[in-house]
Amino acid sequence: MNVESINELSEPKMIELFRQCCGSTAWCEAMTSLGPFSDSAALHEAADRAFDGLATTDWMGAFSCHPKIGDIDSLRMKYAGNKQWSASEQSGVALADDQTIQQLIDGNREYETRFGFIFIVCASGKQASEMLAILRSRLHNNAAIELRVASDEQRKITHLRIDKLLNSPN
Repeated sequence: MNVESINELSEPKMIELFRQCCGSTAWCEAMTSLGPFSDSAALHEAADRAFDGLATTDWMGAFSCHPKIGDIDSLRMKYAGNKQWSASEQSGVALADDQTIQQLIDGNREYETRFGFIFIVCASGKQASEMLAILRSRLHNNAAIELRVASDEQRKITHLRIDKLLNSPN
């Protein structure tokens, strides 16, 4: 996949493609309106501009499309478009012991109760113990700060997925 082939897609196909990178419908629609894209840098710039216009409900939509960190059943998510990416992004959990996995599950539950959305972290390259430490530290944030932190993590994930998209076969 390259930028030129993205530019050639119909609006519905482009939205479907961008949904693999971010589950926010508003973000996907904004991305289609920001094209055509001259190159990958322009695509990444557009991603940030689209994020800058999101409301809290749009962020919640994006967050809801992620599997919970450490929840194996959640990794078998219904969002087949990014299922393989989510699994590889969370590969650090695969080597975790049962105690760490249980602590992640418990921490996720506490986090979701406290903030109203699942714990979002750019998990690529992180071990389960590192993600658990991040989760525990973020439980001390207030709601406004945590929404900003989670949205920054969503941006990182989306940019990684845009790169994966551009490096995937057509």
